[in-house]
Amino acid sequence: MLPGRAPGLHLSDAGKAQAEAVADRIAAMSRPPVAVYASPLERAMETAKPIAARLGLKVKVDRGLLECDFGSWTGARLSILRRKPQWRAVQAVPSTFRFPEGESFFEMQQRITETLDRLAGVHPGQTFVAVSHADPIKAAVAATAGVPLDLFQRLVVSTCSVTALVRGANALHVLCVNSTGALAELALS
Repeated sequence: MLPGRAPGLHLSDAGKAQAEAVADRIAAMSRPPVAVYASPLERAMETAKPIAARLGLKVKVDRGLLECDFGSWTGARLSILRRKPQWRAVQAVPSTFRFPEGESFFEMQQRITETLDRLAGVHPGQTFVAVSHADPIKAAVAATAGVPLDLFQRLVVSTCSVTALVRGANALHVLCVNSTGALAELALS
C-alpha cells in the first residue's frame, strides 16, 4: 500500500521498539539536539515522542515535514500502481511527475528543503531533529548533495534510521544517510 498522508497509521510494536532505540542513539550524541520537530502524521509523532522525552524536550509539529501528497494514489495498492504507465515516471524521471490530485516530487523537495533551511535558521550552529518520511528525506539528501532529483529513488531511507545533514548559508553537507549505528561521534569534521 502507498500510505502517503492517510490518517490513522500507527507504529507497530516493532516500530515502537525502533523509535525507542533511535531515541537512545540520539540522546547519546556528543552535542544533543536542542529541538525535536515532526510531521503531524501519527507515525512520525509516535517516532518523535520518545526522542523528545529522552532529551527533555517537547515535539513541535511542522507541516513542512509531511510525507509527499500522493493525492488520489494515497492508500492504493502498490501492485496496482506498478501496472500504471505513470509508474515508470515515478521511478525513472520523478522530476517530471505530479501525483493525480497531489503534489509533484519537485514541490515536495522544495517544501522539505525550505523547511529544513527555516529550522536551521531558528537553530543556527545547533543540532535539531526533524522526523519526516522516506521520500522527503531522500529528496532533502539529494538536494543537499547536489544530486539530481531524478536519482533520488536510488537512495534508501529505512524506518527509524538517521540521516544527518548540514544546511546553512555557507554549508551543505551530508554527514550520514540511513544510519542505524551509533551517533555519539556524529559531527562535521
